[in-house]
Amino acid sequence: MTALGFLYPGHQAADDYPRIEQLLASDIRLDLVHTGAPEASARQLAEGVEELRLAGAEAVVWASTRGSFAHGRDEAHERVRTLARAAGMPASATSFAFLHAVREIGARRVAVAAPYPQDTAALFAGFLQAADIEVVSVRGAGGAGATEAADWGAKEVLALAHEGDHTAADAVLIPGTGLHTVAHLVALESELAKPVLTANQVTVWEGLRLVDRRVNAPNLGSLFSREPIVQV
Repeated sequence: MTALGFLYPGHQAADDYPRIEQLLASDIRLDLVHTGAPEASARQLAEGVEELRLAGAEAVVWASTRGSFAHGRDEAHERVRTLARAAGMPASATSFAFLHAVREIGARRVAVAAPYPQDTAALFAGFLQAADIEVVSVRGAGGAGATEAADWGAKEVLALAHEGDHTAADAVLIPGTGLHTVAHLVALESELAKPVLTANQVTVWEGLRLVDRRVNAPNLGSLFSREPIVQV
């Protein structure tokens, strides 16, 4: 049994995780501790880490995209280092999960379709660009709050992806762990005819990467296919 721990802000789309666990259909357990606001304090994260450690987690991922990119890569790196020291195990965060997932699928250019205001979406794009990932378009959903976005279904998520897509993009990135996307991954990739990376999807993949596990689960999108996709 592989046990992975996640520090998840709020509860909006927490049910994506048992759905992923079911789709993995393997000896993998996903444990969540809820931390409150996206930008959880160091104390909140440390308390959550201790709970996950006692539950037997082998790696921990801070499942907050916005919390981990809002203050830039240096601050994000420091938070993850602190997290790893407190946990005594490998650690990461959702923003870094996106960076690693983009490289895994071989994407050179990406489009961002975010359930954030445009200025926040632009900060995420800047985080990607600082890691030498070319961002060809950025789309923020404007006034959608976390609670509203958590209620979006397939229609709204597909609309966001279409609006954020760009013909030059090798993949579309949909950040925001408060957005339900796992049930729509196959439809998203079919509609856009390219890989789609979403926050809860890449967060779990990152946990598996930290413990050197590769799982073939096509219903979780191209990222979980047996072989990485290399764009040519």
